[in-house]
Amino acid sequence: MTLCGCATQRVTDPERTATEQFLISEAVREAVAPLSFDVLHGRHVFVDDRFFGSPDKAFVLGELRAKLLLAGVQLAFDMRDAEIILEVRSPGVGIDRYDNLIGIPAIGAAAGSASTAAGAPTGIITPEVAIVKEVKQVSFAGVAYVAYWVNTGEVVASSGPSVGRAYRDDWWILGFGPRTLGTIPPVDHHVE
Repeated sequence: MTLCGCATQRVTDPERTATEQFLISEAVREAVAPLSFDVLHGRHVFVDDRFFGSPDKAFVLGELRAKLLLAGVQLAFDMRDAEIILEVRSPGVGIDRYDNLIGIPAIGAAAGSASTAAGAPTGIITPEVAIVKEVKQVSFAGVAYVAYWVNTGEVVASSGPSVGRAYRDDWWILGFGPRTLGTIPPVDHHVE
């Protein structure tokens, strides 16, 4: 007899694509690289991140801590054990996206909100006809700090914002592409 079967594959996607994550991390590395911590060499330093608000806080602070350790700074994990407090702040960490198209964009007719809520397709969408298409993503990361003595509050060192930048530029010509340029490695979408 004929047997029928069904399989379900669970797919989870992170909040950000791999490209977005690499763009942010490259911009962060570029922003942290020029910072100098020579004046803090051999000192017990507590990194205070209370004034650093960014979804990418963990990676930025990880890069900063690595730079501090490589400069000979001894990290204190409790403020009471520190000689110096290093307050870290950021003017911004994010990605700007620019889409350009020469051709006919995809055109869609929206369906009612009841079908959207039920998970039904949202309408009919015509395919895009692109002669030339470009998708450009530019990431920026800014990092700054001020370091001061715990007992006196006197400033030991500070930096203005150090800004890093990374980009990825994808081009399609007559439907062929993408041709990728940028500061992060292109992703090979061909799975073997």
